[in-house]
Amino acid sequence: MGELRARVTTVDPVWKRITEEAQEAVRAEPILGGLIHSSLLHHLSFERALAYRFSLKLASGEMSEQILREIADEAHAEAPEIGQAARADLVAVYERDPACHRFIQPLLYFKGFQAVQAYRVGHWLWRRGRTDLAYFVQMRVSEAFGVDIHPAARIGRGIMIDHAHSIVIGETAVVGDNVSMLHAVTLGGTGKEDGDRHPKIGDGVLIGAGAKILGNIRVGHSSRIAAGSVVLRDVPPCTTVAGVPARVVGEAGCAQPALMMDQTLEQP
Repeated sequence: MGELRARVTTVDPVWKRITEEAQEAVRAEPILGGLIHSSLLHHLSFERALAYRFSLKLASGEMSEQILREIADEAHAEAPEIGQAARADLVAVYERDPACHRFIQPLLYFKGFQAVQAYRVGHWLWRRGRTDLAYFVQMRVSEAFGVDIHPAARIGRGIMIDHAHSIVIGETAVVGDNVSMLHAVTLGGTGKEDGDRHPKIGDGVLIGAGAKILGNIRVGHSSRIAAGSVVLRDVPPCTTVAGVPARVVGEAGCAQPALMMDQTLEQP
């Protein structure tokens, strides 16, 4: 088993770094040895660790850890892109969140990262027509993490959701790659209309805390949504919008707002 673990970590630099950090964490804080071994060091791959965390966090009296683990293992085996997206998300959190100093932190402690990975399994179920089970995953993610993402929503890679409390992403929402958002963001609909009714977020967008983006509107790539804004109309690419209702107040300030995480507005 040791040789197999070595072969796996050699070809997966993300997982190799996670296992190295986990070993160091056990040496530094032995009381966490059981948690870290069961969550990380006991597993042969990043995907297996993700499946374990998925089952552990979402298990309840209604659905056992074993059943959830089998579901997640099947999802990762059939859809390798889930693990690839998770790696991109992990690196995104590490690079953009100043409170994240190690790769193991999102896996063990950050509910934004864990909620997105659970959503990815739910989305896999949804695309295969297993809608009731996908709804169950959505319900448990909401109960466990305070993050409500409809399993039909389409979310890209390199996603960073900081703090993550009270995030809501609706059924027909689309989120591009390398998007960053903070707590209490809503990508919602308006009224009671059916059909395509939720926002489409371009690549590289930064969405500030408490922002509400409502309706079937488009937010152009590399834009910034200021904290507390209510966005009801399309947002041009590479701009900053702010206010209630939101309006354009300037350029985005940099080529990649989601990566820079600069939420300040220039004063006149």
